[in-house]
Amino acid sequence: MTRWRYAAATDIGLVRQGNQDAVYADDTLAVIADGMGGHAAGEVAAAMTIDMVRDGFHRSQSVEGLVEAIQGANDAVLRDARSTPAHFGMGTTVIAVGLTYDFQGVVSPTLVHVGDSRAYQLRDGALRQLSEDHSVAEEWVRMGRLTPEEAAVHPRRHQLTRGVGVEDTIAIDVASINAVAGDRILLCSDGLSNELDADTLARLASAPNGLELATEQLVSAAKVAGGRDNISVILLEFDEVNVAAAPLRRTMTSAPPVAAATKTKARRQRRRLVSWRASLAVLLFLGVVAGAVAIVRWYAYSTFYLANDAGHVAVYQGQPQGVLWFHPLLRVTTQYSAVHLRPVDKRALAATIQEPTLKAALTYAGYLNMEWLAGSTTTTTTTGVTTTTATKG
Repeated sequence: MTRWRYAAATDIGLVRQGNQDAVYADDTLAVIADGMGGHAAGEVAAAMTIDMVRDGFHRSQSVEGLVEAIQGANDAVLRDARSTPAHFGMGTTVIAVGLTYDFQGVVSPTLVHVGDSRAYQLRDGALRQLSEDHSVAEEWVRMGRLTPEEAAVHPRRHQLTRGVGVEDTIAIDVASINAVAGDRILLCSDGLSNELDADTLARLASAPNGLELATEQLVSAAKVAGGRDNISVILLEFDEVNVAAAPLRRTMTSAPPVAAATKTKARRQRRRLVSWRASLAVLLFLGVVAGAVAIVRWYAYSTFYLANDAGHVAVYQGQPQGVLWFHPLLRVTTQYSAVHLRPVDKRALAATIQEPTLKAALTYAGYLNMEWLAGSTTTTTTTGVTTTTATKG
């Protein structure tokens, strides 16, 4: 039998205007989702994902049930974003530990995750990271292009390579947890892991600190360190634990949507009615056209840039001059004054400042404002955005 005790906490932090994190924990499941998206969209994606994972896992307490619950959450977030303009571009990370039954009836802990929320295992005061961040910077670390120290401060450390609600198909990392009684598992959003180093996490999350006290101290320490993002923590401690009869460690990718399979079947039926040469020619032509349009659209909206919008620093998505009929889209108008910038930054803004993600663009806008404040005799702190889209954090 596998049993754990748990404590959970989430906090808005010191900078954000809302909490886009969501947490859930019970006797068999622990989940954290870190939403991304303008206004409340990230909060919506995170809450939807928590609900879908909880309900799906409780219907089928297995590895397959846990994976299918996340796949269902991905489909639900995508549908909502497509049907609700205000939720365009929303998404979320998800990391969860569930007590799953295997084919021999053994109940053991299984970790699943998508994004850059993290899982750590603590034993005798030592900390070991169980998850791998699905971010550009961390992928480059694994490729040898960056060191861990460089990745920790790289501008693309928050740019995700995977997320719930990002694409129709989703790749989910699945791993069995090899634990013993007394081990603790720490799940957290990047609002905690970005603020505290491994030694501090180990010290605060380990025994003899009780679970409730440990979660409170972790949140408090992250706020003292800056509290620049929402902070979410779940801490588990095993009273008894089994190891899976057939341990897993692999990535599971969802199948293509049912609609795509239906279209493929319909195409096969149509091919029976015409010669294979005519069908092939039509399909090739349509594929080339669709591919060309998709490539142009992807290129047109593959970047973000800062520009002046009626005296304020704004973030646009798209190429500054547009591409064919795909014109730049205004995503966020900040409250940072474009007038109150250093001369060199005004010139850069006039020429447009390009960034790979919305979050990177907003971060750079804040940097421009802080640079102006640093050179000003009067310091004014300005935060907030006024429009909608999705970005990590």
